[in-house]
Amino acid sequence: MMDLEAQIQLLIDNAPQDGMTPQLMVSIAPVLIAIAQKLRHYQYFILQNSEKDWVLTTLSNRANPGIEKQVIYAFPTIQDVSLISDAGRDPHLLPTPMYVTRILFQLIALKPVHSIVFIETPGTITNIVEVRRTQLEKLIGQQLQEFRGTRTIPPNIA
Repeated sequence: MMDLEAQIQLLIDNAPQDGMTPQLMVSIAPVLIAIAQKLRHYQYFILQNSEKDWVLTTLSNRANPGIEKQVIYAFPTIQDVSLISDAGRDPHLLPTPMYVTRILFQLIALKPVHSIVFIETPGTITNIVEVRRTQLEKLIGQQLQEFRGTRTIPPNIA
C-alpha cells in the first residue's frame, strides 16, 4: 500500500508539466495529507460509469426535502459498494480503487459536488467522514496564501 508521501509524489509526477501545476501540488500537499491522515484508509473505491465519470448521489435533507446535496461515496472495500447502491448489479458502474490523496485533489475540481463521504468501517455505513468541497477549498486557499507569503519580499526592505 502506498503511503501518503508517496501518493503526493505520484500526484506531483503526474501533474501537467506546465511549470505551475507541480508547484501548486507541492504547496497544497500539506492540506491533502492533513485531511488524509484523519481517514482510516490509504485507498478507497469510487464508483465510475463507463465514461470514467464519478457517480454522484443526490441526498435530500429529511427535515427539509427541498435541500439537496450531491455527494460521492468512497468505499473502504469493493464489497462495501453494495451497502449504498445496487451498483454491484449495474454492469455500467465500476468500483475503481483510488488513492485517498487523489480523491481529495479531484474534489477541488468537482464543482457540482458538495462532499465526499468516506465510509471508514468495512461492512457498515455507521462510521463515515464527510469532507466538504468548500471546507477543502478554504483550507487550500489559506495554505496557498501562506505559501505565497513565504516567497514575498518584506515591505520594509529599505
